[in-house]
Amino acid sequence: MTDQSRSTVRKAVIPVAGLGTRFLPATKATPKEMLPVVDKPAIQYVVEEAVSAGLQDVLMITGRNKRPLEDHFDRVDGLEAALAKKGDDKKLAAVRHSSELGDIHYVRQGDPKGLGHAVLKGRQHVGDEPFAVLLGDDLIDERSPILPTMIDVTERTGGSVVALMEVPPESIHLYGCAAVEETDEDGVVRITGLVEKPAQEEAPSNLAIIGRYVLAPEIFDVLETTAPGRGNEIQLTDALQTLAEDESSHGVYGVVFSGDRYDTGDKLDYLKAVVQIACSRDDLGEDLKGWLKEYVAELD
Repeated sequence: MTDQSRSTVRKAVIPVAGLGTRFLPATKATPKEMLPVVDKPAIQYVVEEAVSAGLQDVLMITGRNKRPLEDHFDRVDGLEAALAKKGDDKKLAAVRHSSELGDIHYVRQGDPKGLGHAVLKGRQHVGDEPFAVLLGDDLIDERSPILPTMIDVTERTGGSVVALMEVPPESIHLYGCAAVEETDEDGVVRITGLVEKPAQEEAPSNLAIIGRYVLAPEIFDVLETTAPGRGNEIQLTDALQTLAEDESSHGVYGVVFSGDRYDTGDKLDYLKAVVQIACSRDDLGEDLKGWLKEYVAELD
């Protein structure tokens, strides 16, 4: 990999315009991103991950009925005053934490035309510099971050970077899939092709795309001319495929993730994520694991 660019990644784009129909009726009046994962909404984990990677400037691509999400990252003077009066410093700090995470901006997507279209809505804010995209359905354990490695690859190569994860071959049809070639760096591959949700027998590998990207600004020009694809939506995967094939681009790379990832994309995976994250916490883990063992034994 050659040193083609040293542009610093400073900004994160988080698309949150989806309707969350898999979680109806809970999402009728509450954004899916605000559903709690233990005691924090899912979106807060994502913002915390971005900020921990040094991305203090966060743009959320929102839609209608997302006002509670904006309110969560704002100050609530009345609540803070009540907690301060009670002397509940722990809860006061937790409430203030979400409003002090970073510099958070919002823009509406308008028409729901797909992930590629949502990313394109961030063009004016991002400008001509590389940026990260984080999807809210994937929560990455803070003990095994992947964004810092992805950012490093982008800053060294000038290319776009996709997070990849090995999945069982029989599950690859649930994901975007990457055709890759090795580089001289462990855990980093060059992407030669991308396929959206291929049949098992047609998949070029068992490397699935998960919801983290670090994108070169050249992606915007490609998205401007990307025709609607699967689901009649503008697919980010299609735009990345174009960059991977374009010899004049800085290329597309993949970082293979081997840490802990929690999927909140559907009801069962969401429940698993809540249990897994709760079990990993110092204040809840031991008691919950003890109860789970008793409960499972009773089921048997």
